[in-house]
Amino acid sequence: MPDRTAPYPSYNYLVDLKGPRDPEKPLGGFSDVGGLKTELHIAEYRDGNDKTPHVHKYAGVHTVGDVTLKRGLVDSSDLWAWITEARNTGSAAQRDVTITLRDEANNPVQVYKLFSVTPKGYTGPTLSGKGTGDLAIEELVLAPEGFEIVSLA
Repeated sequence: MPDRTAPYPSYNYLVDLKGPRDPEKPLGGFSDVGGLKTELHIAEYRDGNDKTPHVHKYAGVHTVGDVTLKRGLVDSSDLWAWITEARNTGSAAQRDVTITLRDEANNPVQVYKLFSVTPKGYTGPTLSGKGTGDLAIEELVLAPEGFEIVSLA
């Protein structure tokens, strides 16, 4: 494995929502991915018989942040169909989602795996008749239960 000191670019990635149309093809085309986060909650406790006023910190439960995906509106109803499925079937609509960061030669270098993901929210595009040429952007907010990073480099 070659030693790399330059950071990877943030613009080269694939989002795979495991869409129902063709499970072999990533469902995505997203321009922005934000909120890849996990946090470990720390419980503080002081033993009553400690000689010094010292607080111990114990690892507790962990949480996974919501992930926001944005893309230009295309002729696809996949995101809305997933939201509708989640409204009608609840946890049966959960999917695993992967986000793969790639290097300049399109080789995968790191995979962000989101487990048991429920689509939490959808925001449609801002529409304006001003003729500014802005793209119609839709936004999907995901609520994952688990999060893992796999380095491939």
